[in-house]
Amino acid sequence: MVKGYRKPHRFKKRKPIYRNRFFWLAILILIFFSSFFYFLFFTEFFQVEKISIVGLEQISEEQLNLSIKDKLENRILFFPTRNIFLVDLNKIKEDILKKFHRIATIEIHRNFPDSLNVLVTERKIIATFCQEGEEDKSSSLPSAFAREANCFALDEEGIVFEEKQIDRIIQPLIKALISADEISLGKKVIEKEDLISILEINSQLKEDLNIPIEEFIISSKEKLIVLVSEGWELYFNLQENIKWQLTKLKALLEEKIPEEQRKDLEYIELRFGNFANPKYKD
Repeated sequence: MVKGYRKPHRFKKRKPIYRNRFFWLAILILIFFSSFFYFLFFTEFFQVEKISIVGLEQISEEQLNLSIKDKLENRILFFPTRNIFLVDLNKIKEDILKKFHRIATIEIHRNFPDSLNVLVTERKIIATFCQEGEEDKSSSLPSAFAREANCFALDEEGIVFEEKQIDRIIQPLIKALISADEISLGKKVIEKEDLISILEINSQLKEDLNIPIEEFIISSKEKLIVLVSEGWELYFNLQENIKWQLTKLKALLEEKIPEEQRKDLEYIELRFGNFANPKYKD
């Protein structure tokens, strides 16, 4: 029997990895993405250098600018960067609103490659709001309100945003029984609807009825006390129709109480029935 001939097995010699084209392709891709990553996050080209702020009136632009810059820095692999892509705009807005209570809204937009545009809306004071303080025995006001008050600027949303001295001439003065732990800057202390009603009353009394106002005292939702500079009071219900209560008051004053007799009034009750009910001093 003739044995079959079998060729000896030959092992194919493997090429060095550096001679493999896929190896060099992978190296090129790695270099490309590393360079691109470095260009995006570490070069000066995309580092925030300028902050443009629009809308400021009372707030210092320098202070706001510094506050924003303090929030720009991030870290990548332990390396600090102020890269425009990594800036957390929402976190900056939250921090600014907490620090600057006068700011009502703030918008921040990226302006590539290296700047931020900031649009600010400041709160406008429309009234002075005072909380209760220590009781003043010498005051002629009701005991619940006869106190030295802590006063604040109040905006149209019913939010207090800075401490303020009392100025009855420029803004109406509103007082309420609110304890110290219930009031803080940036917090709402009066509902917007109630504030609108008080401002409407203030406007009508001064402009249409020529009644000088000392201050407004919110005793409750059902009782708003208006202290008139002439020494008498008006009682309104903030939960009822304010226009109707003002109409009753106007009819009473025009038909039954001439201006020279107002000094004899103690108060006028406007909360009940179809007519305003006056009470005179004894």
